Amino acid sequence: MSTASRLTPEPSQALRTTYRRIYPLRVVGMGLGGLAIAGVLIEQHASAWRWALMVVTCLLWPHLAFLLARHSNDSYATERRSLLIDSAIAGLWVPLMHFSLLPSVVLVTVTTFDKLSSGIRRLWLLSLPGLVGTAAVVSLIERPRIELQSSLLVVSFTLPLLVVHTLLSSMGSYRLIRTVSRQNKQLEILRRTDAQTGLYARDHWQQQADAALQRFHDSGEPACLLMIDIDHFKAINDTYGHAAGDEVIAAVGRLIGDSIRADDCAGRYGGDEFAVLCGNIGAEQAHAMAERIRKQLLTLRLPHNPQLRLSSSIGLAEAAPEFATLRAWMNAADAALYVAKEQGRNRVAARAALPVPPLPQPEAMQPAAATTP
Repeated sequence: MSTASRLTPEPSQALRTTYRRIYPLRVVGMGLGGLAIAGVLIEQHASAWRWALMVVTCLLWPHLAFLLARHSNDSYATERRSLLIDSAIAGLWVPLMHFSLLPSVVLVTVTTFDKLSSGIRRLWLLSLPGLVGTAAVVSLIERPRIELQSSLLVVSFTLPLLVVHTLLSSMGSYRLIRTVSRQNKQLEILRRTDAQTGLYARDHWQQQADAALQRFHDSGEPACLLMIDIDHFKAINDTYGHAAGDEVIAAVGRLIGDSIRADDCAGRYGGDEFAVLCGNIGAEQAHAMAERIRKQLLTLRLPHNPQLRLSSSIGLAEAAPEFATLRAWMNAADAALYVAKEQGRNRVAARAALPVPPLPQPEAMQPAAATTP
């Protein structure tokens, strides 16, 4: 094998089967193109060889192109050449129809549009020399008289190609738009989801928490943050290996996701640390939720490492007026988590509420100074 062939990338499976996708479209398109040509041939009282040429180029050629690509060692390249031949066939028939305006324009337009919609880069541009060149050569050989007008018969025979091709192109565009929309939604889900745990990724979780803090400041809607840390996770990695550590992360993420309410937002904050936004509840209810997560984690058993026993430390911070930013709120939850670790781990610690400063008292009324008359 030569160096050039080794460096040439293999076409993908989708490219290798391009001819299968194009085959039914070519059959319909060229069949209807043959109908448009037939309308002109009827008016011209064309000879038998022209009718035979129409049958070969419009009815037999689509099937021949399919067989050539199917049995080729490089079906993609073969189909690419067949698409160029399609354009040459359209150029062939323009002078043979005496440049009849409507069918000629429709044939050339439809053929060129098919090259654009094929998705093959610059194919439409590469098809123009064959289309124009074939038309020029046949014009020099046949020297046809120019008959631009199109009778009602020719118009009637050409309209099916115009209408059906437009409908098929619109359906293809609709399917493409639906596919792109579906893929965009899937990409958005992937973007905001942590692949290992199935919980929200850090950026998306922070956006939700920031919005919850803003609602608290705007309307007083309560919210709480839980910061959850797996106890002694580094020791798990060092003792059982990183595969076991990955299993722990995934299992804890699933447990947290199953333990919260539908309206809550749980995310992977980083490493072995998780965060939960508890919306529209106060510290007491959030504390109960944190305790539920902590206790359930004690009973968690891993399929590949059943001997592992897990526990967690959880810090809780309720939204408060002094948290002007999300970072301040998260720092308070982190501080509570640090307290839980300092107190021996495997526990929930809540940030103590700051004392509310007393309202300023109005100054005592002083007796008015006596005025001297």
